[in-house]
Amino acid sequence: MRITLSGIAAGLSIGELKGELEPLHPANDTFPGEVLLDLAADAIEEAGASREAPIAFEGIRERYLPECGAHTKEQHYKTEFAIRAAAMICAGVDPGLLDEIVWWRIDDLWMWSLDALVVYVRVAADRTALDVAEICECLARRRGLDLGTPN
Repeated sequence: MRITLSGIAAGLSIGELKGELEPLHPANDTFPGEVLLDLAADAIEEAGASREAPIAFEGIRERYLPECGAHTKEQHYKTEFAIRAAAMICAGVDPGLLDEIVWWRIDDLWMWSLDALVVYVRVAADRTALDVAEICECLARRRGLDLGTPN
């Protein structure tokens, strides 16, 4: 969590963040994907999303993560799954990660979960008076972490 939130706060690229996280991902395991999705769910809460003030899903990745387009139908599906899974977690619904990823040919939930986290951090910054670094600090505090950056 600290690596990811510090990296997002510092403005690291998605590629740089993935490079930092890849060594932490054990083969055939959902870690750190499920942790990143939990953080993304926290970011949705920070954004103040509700039934009365929903986050528009259509085009969300294109609006909030334009630098990382899905190039194939499979990549598009996986990124949308991760974005939706975070929203489900936020709402208290188990997204059935294992049932879903058993069909994926590549063990890459963590990469798409990172994309979902970045999307929702940016959504939260867009919907509040806070910048991305401040949203990351808020998320870290929720988890009892100190990112070591000024508030």
